[in-house]
Amino acid sequence: MNDTPPAPAPAPAPSTNRQWIRQAVDFGALVAFAAGYVILRARGLDGREALVQATWVLVAASAIALIVGYAVERRLAPLPLLAGGFALIFGGLTLFFHDPSLLKIKLSIQNGLLAIVLLGSLPLGKYPFKYLLGDSIKVTDEAWRGLTLRYGLYFATIAITNEIVWRTQTDDTWVAFRGFIWAAALVFGLAQIPYILKHMIKDEEPGPVSPDPGL
Repeated sequence: MNDTPPAPAPAPAPSTNRQWIRQAVDFGALVAFAAGYVILRARGLDGREALVQATWVLVAASAIALIVGYAVERRLAPLPLLAGGFALIFGGLTLFFHDPSLLKIKLSIQNGLLAIVLLGSLPLGKYPFKYLLGDSIKVTDEAWRGLTLRYGLYFATIAITNEIVWRTQTDDTWVAFRGFIWAAALVFGLAQIPYILKHMIKDEEPGPVSPDPGL
């Protein structure tokens, strides 16, 4: 048994700090939305109306996330931009038509499209996931292929599960399910770190790569 204490972890690079800031900002939109929904339900609004009203919070928080993300990185990273754009578009449609089903189906469309693009790129030997993550991590092409497959299957699972939940369950259950997806996304991202470390091109500590920024 080795009783030698582990060496101190290296100080995180500035890029890692930016990743954590971006994670906090992106998931902040979801937390704000869920909190708004719970407060509105506690005030007596039914699930449908609470979802519509909470969408105002989501749209505002998503816009703030994009602004802060740009301020931190001086650019709009592809994946947060995609997620934020979907949130703004479907959130706006939800408010315009006063129909929360548009917000619910957004999760299916966004994840379904990502799954189709990622999984469909594998036979072509292309890795669009590399573009989506930008310079967040630097790994070998073999690792990009593995990550593309893993995340493609993840997105497909979320899209299918969301379709089942929102079409068969109550508004309260869907919001709770959305919170579960947030936790699942975080766990899934953290679970990829050993695989990423194994295939890193440079010796640097990667932050968790979330497959689902924002709502």
